[in-house]
Order: sequence, then C-alpha cells, then structure tokens
Amino acid sequence: MSIIAPPEDMTAYREQLSELLEEQNAIILAHNYQPTWIKELADFTGDSLYLSQRARDTDATTIIFAGVRFMAETAKILSPDKGVFLPAEDAECSLADSITSAELIEWKRRYPGAIVVAYVNTSAAVKALADVCCTSANAVEIVGSIPPDREVLFLPDQFLGAYVQRVTGHPGMHIWMGECHVHADITPQHLADKMAQNPLATLMIHPECGCTTPALYQLADASGGPTSQRVRILSTNQMIEEAKRSTATHVLVATEIGIMSDLINANPAVRFEAVNPRARCPYMNRVTPERLVETLRDRIGEVHVDQEIAAQARLAVERMVDPGLRAWG
Repeated sequence: MSIIAPPEDMTAYREQLSELLEEQNAIILAHNYQPTWIKELADFTGDSLYLSQRARDTDATTIIFAGVRFMAETAKILSPDKGVFLPAEDAECSLADSITSAELIEWKRRYPGAIVVAYVNTSAAVKALADVCCTSANAVEIVGSIPPDREVLFLPDQFLGAYVQRVTGHPGMHIWMGECHVHADITPQHLADKMAQNPLATLMIHPECGCTTPALYQLADASGGPTSQRVRILSTNQMIEEAKRSTATHVLVATEIGIMSDLINANPAVRFEAVNPRARCPYMNRVTPERLVETLRDRIGEVHVDQEIAAQARLAVERMVDPGLRAWG
C-alpha cells in the first residue's frame, strides 16, 4: 500500500477541524508513528498508553485516535463514557492480529496456572484474558516481579519476549511467536550494514525489532553491556526522552520511521538516521484529512468494546501501571 500524502494546502481542513473539534468537545490523539502533518494537528502526541491516559484525564467527551485499532480500544477501555473514534476503520495492526482470544484460551489451557502477560499491542478481547498488560518500557519489570517457580505466557511479540527473557532470566517463560511485520523487517543485516558504515554512531533500538538480540550480544561494548551509551534498548517514549538529553552527534534509530520527526524536534542538534529507512507502517498511514473531517462531522468509525470485556481488560491495564495490584501468589 502506498502512503497517502496530505494536500499541499491544509488550510481548509484545519479550519473545518477546528470548528468541529470545538463543537463536539473533541480532541485528536496522534501516535508517534503517525505522519508529521497529523501530529501537527493533534492535541497530544505520544505512545499508545500515554495517549489513552491523557484521553481519560481530559474534559473532552469525544476522542479521535489517529493510530490503529488496538490503541483506540485501549482508550475506550480507560474512558468507557467517552466517544472514541478511529478515523481509519481499516487501520489494523499485524502484531495485535498475530494472536486471537481463541488462540489465547487454547494456550492457557495447555499451561494451567500460568501468569499471562500481554503486551498492550493486543486487542481488547486478548487483554481481557490476561493477568497483566505491559509496555515495552516496563515488560522487564513486570516479568521480573513474577516468582521464578510460576510459568509465564508472554504475548504476542517474540522479539520483545526474547529480550525480556534474556534480561530477567525468568526460567518459566513461554513466548508467543508473533511479530510486528514492520519492526521484524529491521533485520540484523540492516543493523550490521549501518553500524559498519557509521562506526562512531550510537544506537537506539526498539525491542520489537528483529535485530534486537544481535544488537545486545554483538554490538554492546564489553564494559557496559546492553545499557552502554553506544547501544540502548528503548521503548518509543524512552527514545524521545533519550533524544532530549543526548550529547551524541549521530544516532542510528531502529524502529518505525514515523518517530523520526519527534526525535528531530526533541534535539535538532543531533543527526538521527533510520537503520531501515523503509520501515514505515502502512496501517499507521491510513488517516487522511478527509477521513478526519468525516469522522468528526458524521461521527463515523466509533469504537465499541463489550462492557464485560472492557472491565476485565481494564484490570489487566491497571495492574500494569499499579504494582500494588499485582499479587502472583
């Protein structure tokens, strides 16, 4: 699928959106991987959990989520009384789609008593079957808090799961073999080529990437290991925070390239370069100016989550952000 470019003149769309947003007490949320023009229109930009939390904490009654479906579902889970709309109803996610609730039910049947840790990049129905959700930023902390004698079902991302298993050393982890097709295509070869061409550059890697494991063991310098200044394994938000305080002159970035504009804005003095410049998610690029206007004007694309599923999923999300709610027994 080709990426749809916005019209050169966005003035008319901006005016329509401004009026509609005010009329409907609405806000626009834009994920970091969205195109720059959408992030410039948004009230808030960030990772999916941050955006869902901001939506919950605002007075807005209508939420327009420029992202993919699981993100809008998470916003609805945390804001059940607000109208949540996805301005591209065909914006799915290859990672979230890599496991269904039926598959998880069967997996749980094979490992009775296991603790299910679900990455937030999953559907509401899958979250509802999990004991706790996690983000790429706190997955290590959450799995590390689970007693070593308890089995863990970690889903759905195999690369994040492998990273967490290596860092925590948890002996009872079982990892679902799902992946984000965009991050999986940031390969060890991409990384090796870029590092060979830029031997003095530092490196930021998202743990969903297919190059994560080689980066940890082949590129981290002997004294500092994977947390060295040369190689950092970071979540989306952590990358932006790292960019703000970076003193490097050249940073290679292994993640979806929509984040590049945020990194440049965070620290214009640094040269940020994508490890794979073709790592662009087509689902993140299905929002158009017309779709934004139509969504607000006609209130189409509303996201609904069954109340029982939402309540169960909300508990898994709350356990993710509040350690006091985790009781593994």
